[in-house]
Amino acid sequence: MRMRRKHNLDERLEQVKDYILERTIADRNMKTSVEIKDYIDYKKVFGNDNKVELEIGCGKGRFINELAKRHPDTNFIAIEMLSNVIVDGCERAQKENLKNLKFMILRAECLPSYIPEHSLNKIYINFPTPLPQKGYEKQRLTNRKFLAMYKTLLNKDGSIEQKTDNRGMFEYSLCEFSQGGFYLKEVSLDLLNSPMSQNNIMTEHEKKYSDMLLPIYKLTAAPIEALNDNGVN
Repeated sequence: MRMRRKHNLDERLEQVKDYILERTIADRNMKTSVEIKDYIDYKKVFGNDNKVELEIGCGKGRFINELAKRHPDTNFIAIEMLSNVIVDGCERAQKENLKNLKFMILRAECLPSYIPEHSLNKIYINFPTPLPQKGYEKQRLTNRKFLAMYKTLLNKDGSIEQKTDNRGMFEYSLCEFSQGGFYLKEVSLDLLNSPMSQNNIMTEHEKKYSDMLLPIYKLTAAPIEALNDNGVN
């Protein structure tokens, strides 16, 4: 079902424009648009050389705003396809006067146009759409096509964290990471009742399902090259 456009959306977006990084490249043809580069100048945007982390599909921004509050010495970028959704996250950041958080209205496929190679310390993929329908596999955010792209964006110590309430999606992701050049650092089949729950920040979606006592699945993965760099065979 299509989301109803928010009242006064354009005016609300204008009020939080300082939190939205301008998208300069048209993405109508994503195969060709990613060949054009307009890399974000982190020093110019954030005014420092702190490490940078990214959330893909931030929704209304509950997770990324809390993360930015807890870690003021880290810079964060959050992307979301819908301005109708991302405006809530921008307004939260503005209310908290967060200087280390910016948003982009962007599809994940277009990230290589804006994120410099090997510049991210961590990527968060929280509750991606499972897309269980036949023929949609390549659109899942943990498909090997996407994993290969993420690998080019992560630095040598970088990692990916994924959370989902969908067991099928989680099992699919475990296979894709394992076969796509990543190794699994942590895996939990019941996040809130595991050691991995320490310092966990819930998304809006996660809070809803946790209140229903449904299990949340989480993994942390890193490029397998990091093992070789650390002298592990």
